[in-house]
Amino acid sequence: MIIDGKLSESDWKKVEWTPRFVDIEGDKKPLPLQNTQVKMLWDNDYLYIAAVMEEEHIWAYQDKKDQVVFLENDFEVFIDPDGDTDNYYELEINAINNSFDLFLPKPYRKGGKPDIKWNIEGLKSAVSIEGTLNNAADTDKQWTLEIAIPFKSLSTGQVAAVMPQDGTSWRINFSRVNWRHETDKDGRYMRSRNAETNKVLPEYNWVWSPQGIINMHYPEYWGYLHFKAEKARRKKLR
Repeated sequence: MIIDGKLSESDWKKVEWTPRFVDIEGDKKPLPLQNTQVKMLWDNDYLYIAAVMEEEHIWAYQDKKDQVVFLENDFEVFIDPDGDTDNYYELEINAINNSFDLFLPKPYRKGGKPDIKWNIEGLKSAVSIEGTLNNAADTDKQWTLEIAIPFKSLSTGQVAAVMPQDGTSWRINFSRVNWRHETDKDGRYMRSRNAETNKVLPEYNWVWSPQGIINMHYPEYWGYLHFKAEKARRKKLR
């Protein structure tokens, strides 16, 4: 697998996309304004994730490792390998392939404190863009993110890596943060603010598995990833 954001490998072409993402609150809110879908593969060493995000305005400026990437539009991965809702991992990546990763020993509501110094060692990621980055004068189509997460990297000094096998199940979820935006006098994108209060308007949160609440840090509401030892292949049409 060449991680270049282009998904040109034959194995990717054989894998089905997930259904379209929905609002984080599920049926309480309308369907997302723009489409997001994911597909996954795995081998002995990596979990591969591909995400395609429709986006009429592709923008990102945060370019320093471990900046809080979700303060701009981003794609996020949440992984709890043993499914106990503690000791889980978060990865955020924006359209310029800048990442923010962290480990949480337990959710924030239980007093968990994020370990931002923790890194996904050996992480591979790449972005390809159909459109122009940071150009408000045109309309873009989409951006594609390709990720390879080494299984052995999902560990800490106290938590051992969980190496999946045929039949293994993890808890996992994917989130896309999308902000309403405007531009300044120089044409630079910025988050929209309420004209009366000057507060930043709330973001959209579009997810694979709806949480029911606006909070990703309830791992018990994430979906399940089931590992199967089968070669990637298209399903036959009936």
